Amino acid sequence: MEKNVTGMDELLAGYAAGTLSYPAQALIGAHLELSDLNRNYVSSLESLGGVSLTDAEPVALSNRDENLSAIFGDNTPFANDNASAASDEGPVPQSLQSIVGKSLDGLPWKTLLPGVKECKFGEVDGCSTSLLWVRAGRAMPSHTHHGTELTLVLQGGFKDDDGHYIAGDVAFADGDVDHKPIADDGEDCICFAVTAGRLELTGPVGRWFAPFMR
Repeated sequence: MEKNVTGMDELLAGYAAGTLSYPAQALIGAHLELSDLNRNYVSSLESLGGVSLTDAEPVALSNRDENLSAIFGDNTPFANDNASAASDEGPVPQSLQSIVGKSLDGLPWKTLLPGVKECKFGEVDGCSTSLLWVRAGRAMPSHTHHGTELTLVLQGGFKDDDGHYIAGDVAFADGDVDHKPIADDGEDCICFAVTAGRLELTGPVGRWFAPFMR
C-alpha cells in the first residue's frame, strides 16, 4: 500500500478539488476504483467541498454557454484511439480508459531491457504517461527522479525499500528516492505511471543500459 501518507493525502485532496493534472486525476480515480482504502476519505472531502460551495456567494460565469459545452461535451483532453476499438470489459479502470483504452491488447509495447517493457501515451499538463510491464521476479534498474513519479499498480505487485505495493496501490517517488523496484514472483507486474521530470538511472547496470532506454 502507499507509504507516503502525507503526499497521498495531498493527492487525494487535489483529486477531490479537481486541481491535479489530467493524468494524475485519472490515476487517482483509477486507484479509487481498484481499492476501497481511500474512498470514504475522498467522499468526505467532496462533501465538504460541496458545503463550501453552498455557503459561497454566487459569482457570474463569463462565457457560460461555451464553458458548459466544454465541460459536458464529448471531447476529452487526452484521448486514445484504442478506447473506441476495444471491448467494454478489460483490466483497465474506467478512469484510465481515455488514456490507455479499454484493453491492454494490441498496445505498442517497447522493450527497454530484458523482462521490462513500456508503452508511452504522450504528455499532457506537463506530465508524461506510460504503462510499464515487468516480468515476475524481475528487477527494474536502480533509479531516482528529477521531478515526481506516481505509479499505480494494475496487475501483480512490486516491492522496494519503501514497502510492498499490490493492485490498486499508489507509489510516490521524487528526487529524494533512489530505489530498485522488484516485481513479485508468480505474476507479471503492470503499472500505470505519471511522471513530471525525467528519470535518472543510478546503478552500474542501469547506467550501462541508459543509452538504450531513451
